[in-house]
Amino acid sequence: MKDTGGEVGGDGVKLSKSEKDQSWIPKIFKKRVCTTFVEDSLSNGVRCQCGGARNAHASVALGDYFSTAIVNQWNSSQHSSEYPTDAFGELQFAGASKRHSHFLRLSWDTAPERVYNLITAQWGLPAPNLVVSVVGGEERTTMKTWVREVLRQGLVKASQSTGAWIITTGLREGVGRCLGEAVRDHATAASSVSVSKAVALGIAPWGLVQNQQQLVNPQGSFPAKYYINDVSKDSCSLDNNYQAFLLVDDGSVGRRGGETGFRAKLEDYISHQRTGIWGSGSINIPVLCMLISGEASILERVDLSLKNSMPWLVLAGSGGVADFLSDVLENISSAAVVQSSGEGDGEACPNVDLKDRMAERLRKFFPSEAETDKLVERALSIYQNRDLITIYHGEQEAPNDFDTVLLKALVAASKQRLSIDANPYNEELKLAVTWNRVDIAKSELFNGGIHWKYEDLEDSMTDALINDKPQFVRLFTENGLNILKYLTYGRLESLYRSVGDGTLLYQLLQRCLVERLGTTAPVSPLSNHQDPPLKVTAEKMQRGPEAQISLFEVSGVLELLTGDVCQPFYYDALEFDPLLSRRKALRRARELLRRDCMYRQDRCLFPWASLFIWAVLQNRSEMATFFWEMAGESVLSALSGCKILRELSKLEDETEAKLSMKELAQKFENLAHDIFSSCYRSNESRSFTLLIRKSPVWSGTTCLQMGMGADARLFFSHDGVQSLLSQIWWGDMKRNTEVWKLLITLFCPVLCYTNFISFRNHTDQQQEEEWKPDEDGPGPDESAYGTTVFSFSDIKDIETDDQDMISPRTAGFKGIPHRPPKRPFIISRWRQFWFAPVTSFLGNVLMYFLFLLLFAYVLLVDFLPPPSGPAITEFVLYFWVFTIVCEEIRETFFMGTMTWRQSMRVYIQDVWNKCDLTAISLFIIGAVCRMFEWSYEFGRHLLCADYMVFTLRLIHIFAIHKQLGPKIIMLGKMMKDVFFFLFFLGVWLVAYGVANQALVYPYDPNLDRIFRRVFYRPYLHIFGQIPVEEIDVGMDWEKPCTDNMTLIREGEEPCRSQFSNWLVVILLVIYLLVTNIVLINLLIAMFSYTFSEVQANSDIYWKFQRYNLIVQYHSRPSLAPPLIILSHLNLFIKRIIRKVPSIKIHHFVLQLRGKAANRLMTWETIQKEDFLTAQNKIQKSSDSERLKRVSVKVDDVLKHVTESRDIDHRLRALENEMEYCSNALSWIVETLAQGSTFKPSRPPPTLKVTSSSKVSSSD
Repeated sequence: MKDTGGEVGGDGVKLSKSEKDQSWIPKIFKKRVCTTFVEDSLSNGVRCQCGGARNAHASVALGDYFSTAIVNQWNSSQHSSEYPTDAFGELQFAGASKRHSHFLRLSWDTAPERVYNLITAQWGLPAPNLVVSVVGGEERTTMKTWVREVLRQGLVKASQSTGAWIITTGLREGVGRCLGEAVRDHATAASSVSVSKAVALGIAPWGLVQNQQQLVNPQGSFPAKYYINDVSKDSCSLDNNYQAFLLVDDGSVGRRGGETGFRAKLEDYISHQRTGIWGSGSINIPVLCMLISGEASILERVDLSLKNSMPWLVLAGSGGVADFLSDVLENISSAAVVQSSGEGDGEACPNVDLKDRMAERLRKFFPSEAETDKLVERALSIYQNRDLITIYHGEQEAPNDFDTVLLKALVAASKQRLSIDANPYNEELKLAVTWNRVDIAKSELFNGGIHWKYEDLEDSMTDALINDKPQFVRLFTENGLNILKYLTYGRLESLYRSVGDGTLLYQLLQRCLVERLGTTAPVSPLSNHQDPPLKVTAEKMQRGPEAQISLFEVSGVLELLTGDVCQPFYYDALEFDPLLSRRKALRRARELLRRDCMYRQDRCLFPWASLFIWAVLQNRSEMATFFWEMAGESVLSALSGCKILRELSKLEDETEAKLSMKELAQKFENLAHDIFSSCYRSNESRSFTLLIRKSPVWSGTTCLQMGMGADARLFFSHDGVQSLLSQIWWGDMKRNTEVWKLLITLFCPVLCYTNFISFRNHTDQQQEEEWKPDEDGPGPDESAYGTTVFSFSDIKDIETDDQDMISPRTAGFKGIPHRPPKRPFIISRWRQFWFAPVTSFLGNVLMYFLFLLLFAYVLLVDFLPPPSGPAITEFVLYFWVFTIVCEEIRETFFMGTMTWRQSMRVYIQDVWNKCDLTAISLFIIGAVCRMFEWSYEFGRHLLCADYMVFTLRLIHIFAIHKQLGPKIIMLGKMMKDVFFFLFFLGVWLVAYGVANQALVYPYDPNLDRIFRRVFYRPYLHIFGQIPVEEIDVGMDWEKPCTDNMTLIREGEEPCRSQFSNWLVVILLVIYLLVTNIVLINLLIAMFSYTFSEVQANSDIYWKFQRYNLIVQYHSRPSLAPPLIILSHLNLFIKRIIRKVPSIKIHHFVLQLRGKAANRLMTWETIQKEDFLTAQNKIQKSSDSERLKRVSVKVDDVLKHVTESRDIDHRLRALENEMEYCSNALSWIVETLAQGSTFKPSRPPPTLKVTSSSKVSSSD
């Protein structure tokens, strides 16, 4: 743990963050000190039975001779006292890595829940998905090689794959040392990102630890320096490969076993905690005890754990108690079954025989043990719980599948606790999900032999979602889990409540929750990332249900991220009006969430899209990709994910998370581009409909709107998107129409009725589209897609057509789609020409040039001062600007269905709208000021500056040009470089200007001259205008000057100072060197880099920005200012008086319903599936995938080889049995042959030697 901050304590010493956070530990955790001397009979009165010397005990206890005479057995709870612990903090091993381990000295009767909270919340160790407690093997004996391999290749590797804790004594001896080395090796080899590191936890008796005084510090050690005497030898020193140590103190010194009771209680407590984030898993944390070797006293430990239903894995062949239990369970168990199945006189006989057999084997394995009766009772008690014990022959089995062994051991133990109606495989599934072992689930549980019900998969699905296990989510979905039944709005809210504290999504949800509650009291600050998870959960439980995250907060976060591209999400579930203002929505939400929310039982309308949003908001790449594959509207979903992620990356502070969000956003943009490419190759007209279709899933937005909001330049650069934009731009005219023909037709509109301009023939093309077969089969009723290609001026008619097509009245007329009534040729051709955006654009360009000419004429020729002015031309100019203002108001407030605040926000976001607002404001102020004599000149100056702003507006107009557009983009990028250059230039210019002025003119209080000589003159030096005569005193300067201070204050020119003029010349040389060579070349280099960078993508940038201009002129009236006032009057009559709905208010939006929408979605889904199939084929043909498949096959071969070894072992055992039977029969034959009791009628049979046996004997 790193010290990231600190504060000053009362004694002036700066406390580290770790020390400050753990200063409460001595108040909670205690140590034990023996206070009563109980004489050890073997020490001649020198030592107490606790192991301490007589003089180490308290004086009062030493004088208590009655107590020492009466008490014969030392007991920790009676003869020791508790004191605040004096050993805790962080541990640094001398000569080892810089990583610190945590340690704590605590009493043996400490509550395990406090210790577990300390480990997970304070020390920061991840909550385990499995706990393996290694028991035995603590003595200093040489471990067998295969036991080391089981620990190294089996246990530690399995711990990494399952996220387990491994608990040992943590000392550098026996199993503890071997396990520590294995953890170290795997931690070194494991990747910090892809593979989790095994957590090793040491629980050792405090009195047995060597050099324990190095750990003692009543204020805590941060860190404590710990030295090991001899690293090569086994000792009772702490092992540096463990992450944490719990040093259990029972008051004894130098004695083992003091930690056994506490360790058992901690294991039992952990076994009742839930797995997953904040305990959100579907099962309790599985705890497994693993027995290696061990002395006879461990039988008591095994018996106590079995009575608590704790499963055990016994490593047969490791020696000691492990061999004894494996022999008892494998041999006595089978013998007892045979005897109990026969007919006996009573039930007592087999029990007596079992007890005798148990005593016989105890004497065999532990001949030196005196009290065998107690051990026999322990062994019999263990035998009664034999179903919780699994025997593992590690010497004969490969350690690579040790995680499967652990799983089967836990499953076998859990089956004993299942009810009759429960699914016997459910526990195994939950363990596989907890450990994230989808390979085990596929091979053992989802191989087709088990019928899974929805109820069996529900909890595991929630566990997989919350703990980010996408492979299990995919597996459950493919094996019968109905997502429509699973995802209700209440469950969706619970998924959002499970978001981790330190994430950006949690902070955004809390902000929206604070806004709804109207107070910050019940919500922790957004910057607080250090709250323990259990504490946060408790705070959440204490707050009422109305103070929990709801769909309203989720909608608020999505509104923040998507802006005005979409309507508010989940308002239909909350039964809110989509056009409801934020303030009214807050009021409605407070009222709704105070009572029972019935919507939480409703099924989510679009479950896959909702889960996709949930995964994207948490930046879960694999999970989001899977949900995108399952959700409909794949192109729009990918663009929406791109938009959300790019907005999140702007709010994220951590660099790594920001980078991953940007990478995932680019991935979704690429997916949108690739899917649309497949759609465009399949059917052009349908792909156009796909771009402008209004989506019910994504709150009424379209692909074009979302792509623009997501800044998806690559998507907009696609030929299909540009083809649609060009189609909209030219309207019903052919795209190869020359511009000069359009200009002539603008001045002579009658030409539009001739063949001077070519128009598309809609009817013929529509019939071609309608009857053109595609991969879905022929269909004349496909015209709902074809109509989108042609007349975008009649979008409203197309929408009406779509609605009429699916009506029963027209369903029977196949091949003859319903059309709106045709207009006369004169009206339709007029609309076709004037409704095209290109016509509106050219008209606006021509009129804007006329406006600039009129503006220039007024400023240069006809700008008369009052009372003579203003002239008539100036009034015409005012009227022209007035029509421009009216058009800006229409664009801002009368486009779409947004509120006025949203409209203003959207308007201000555009840079060119800001330019228009500036120009109009300056013009109004200047026009008002020029009306008065006292402010005439000021108004004239403002109008002159305003003319420059209006002229710069031409840059935006010509952004539509294919050659000028990319250059304009480059110019905008270079302007950013200029600002950086000006910063460096300004610093150097001020530094030189002040020094030069002070050296040349020691005294000059005239501010005008100071400003010119400090700022203006050094700037002109860059362009070569250097007044050498003035700066260099060696040259003549004819300008009159004076040294009189009074005259200088009155404004006379001061004389130059001749002192240190050489320094002025040197500064000039240095200034010119830096500015003209260094800074100017720096600017050129920056321009070159920007040009080369933008040049490669200039076409993409231009195509992206072209969309905004097309949308702008598509929505504009056909006439340009000042004639646009006629269009405004027409719109006023139609909208306000006649209440006729607008056609262009839904620009680039097509509403599809019923059969047409379903056909389009099905077609898009087919294209997505074809694309994903092709991608999977490409991926499978790659070298890496081939290597993976070869690796899997090799693993299968090794597995079969291992199984064959097991069969070989069984055959050898069978051969030994057959050899024994053969020898026994031979002995019987020989005995009978030598006896004289009876005479056989024939001699004994002889063994016939086969050819194979001859060959084997010869070998």
